[in-house]
This record gives sequence, C-alpha cells and structure tokens, in this order.
Amino acid sequence: MLHLGLIGQAIAASRSPSLHMMLGELNQLPVDYQLQEPENDTAESFNAKLAEIRALGFVGTNVTFPYKQIAIDSADEVNDAVKKVGASNTLLLKDGKVCAFNTDYTGFIRGYKGRVGDLPAGKVLMIGAGGVGRAIGFALFEVGATEILVTDLSERSAQSLVDAINEAGYKARFVAKEDISAAAEEADGLVNCTPVGHLKSPGMPLAAELIQGQKWAFDAVYTPMDTEFLLESHKKGLQIVSGFDLFFYQGIDAFEIFTGQEVTDVKPVWDQFREKYDVVSSLI
Repeated sequence: MLHLGLIGQAIAASRSPSLHMMLGELNQLPVDYQLQEPENDTAESFNAKLAEIRALGFVGTNVTFPYKQIAIDSADEVNDAVKKVGASNTLLLKDGKVCAFNTDYTGFIRGYKGRVGDLPAGKVLMIGAGGVGRAIGFALFEVGATEILVTDLSERSAQSLVDAINEAGYKARFVAKEDISAAAEEADGLVNCTPVGHLKSPGMPLAAELIQGQKWAFDAVYTPMDTEFLLESHKKGLQIVSGFDLFFYQGIDAFEIFTGQEVTDVKPVWDQFREKYDVVSSLI
C-alpha cells in the first residue's frame, strides 16, 4: 500500500484523495491518500505533522495553504521549479530524505499546452501574487510569456514577485490599481490567481469591460469550474484554461513523482474523474 497525503488547513473538501486513489486503481497500484491537518499554521506544527506521517511510512505528501513556503525548509533536496518559485506543493519521502517539487508550476504548463497548444502566452496581466500566483508567474515563461504585469491588493506581495521574476532573468513589472485598465488593454493573456470567483467569494477579479481583445485567460479557481471570469472571457472569444486543468495536471505530476510510474494516457482518468465526481463545465 502506498500511503500518500495532503498537509494543509481547511482541506476537508479537497478532491485530491479521490484523484490519487483513482489514479492508483487505473494503474494497478494500491493507494491510500489521507488528509493531514496540523494543529495550527506554524512551521512547528507543520514539521510535527510531517514527522508523524514519515514515521507512519508515507512515501509522499502534497502541501497546500499555508505551508507551501514552510515546506521548503523541511527539504533535503529541492528541484529547479521550487528554487524559482520559492514554494513547494509536493514532497517525496524516500530513502530517509525529503525531496521538494512544485507541481503547480509543471501542472499549469501541461494544462496551458493542453488547452491552447503552441499559442505564446505573450504579455500577461496577472491578478494575485500569492503562493499559486508565484508558481504560475514563473511557469508562464515556459509557455512563451514575454512580460508579466502583476497586480495584487498587497503591493508588497506583488512587488516581491516582480523582483523575483526580474532577478531570475525574466521580465515583470508592478501594476498599481489605477493602472489596471491600461495593463489589460496591452495584455495578450489574463490570469486570476485570487480567490475571487470561488463559491465562497463570488465576483470578478477584473471588470468585465476590460476583458476585450486578449487572446486567452486562466482562472486558478475551480469551484465552480465555470467562474464568472471564465464565462465572460469565453463570451469575448478568449481561449480558456481552467482551474480544473491546473488541479488535474498538478495531481498527475505529483502521482508520477510519488510512484515513479508515468501516466501515459490521461484521457481515461480525466473522463472517469469528471463523470464519477460530477465535474460539470460548459466551457471544457
């Protein structure tokens, strides 16, 4: 039995256990995937939970809010994506070591290419510079981004991401609230990495009238799958990359890391998961 988990806060509704156990069934691997919620949001609490599951023989765990940056400090080895992003959402527990990966980074790349093919991302307006925003911000340069225009309610968070991107040799700049309209007008792509649009925080991260003339849009929110932002973008003729794409492919990448087994045909997994768990979308 392969024991896997997800460490995070407020994760009771996560679909990660369902995805990983389905992947196990389809690949003839016995998988047990358990949610792991530390006592609080401190590094000490995270490290205690990680030590607990290592002692129980877990071979890997995903990591979500608020521990993605904390997780790096627990790692003996980190891959290039983690070094770029400064966060990890996947830990492989093997041979007495903790190895850190970021499958938000790789999952977005796979999801983007699966939706829009070879279309270069171009100049991108990104709203939200938190944990997932950092991963997407760097991943965009792997799919042809030329510049990232970053805005966030926290100017400090946005500027931190801009600085990190520029220091890595890419191109980014901060966009103040009053300049969002102009930034949207010059953008080829629009990215939402905020919670706005979630069932618990409905709405639009960007005014509808600013969605006009771009080529593509991505929303990290996937509950619901068809957010107001994606529906409006689709109506305006933009190609769509959904939060479910990110969830699905980051999960596939994590499963491959945990098991060492490549998932060669993802379509049956996609179809069965959507059917079994009633994942409905009018866009994808």
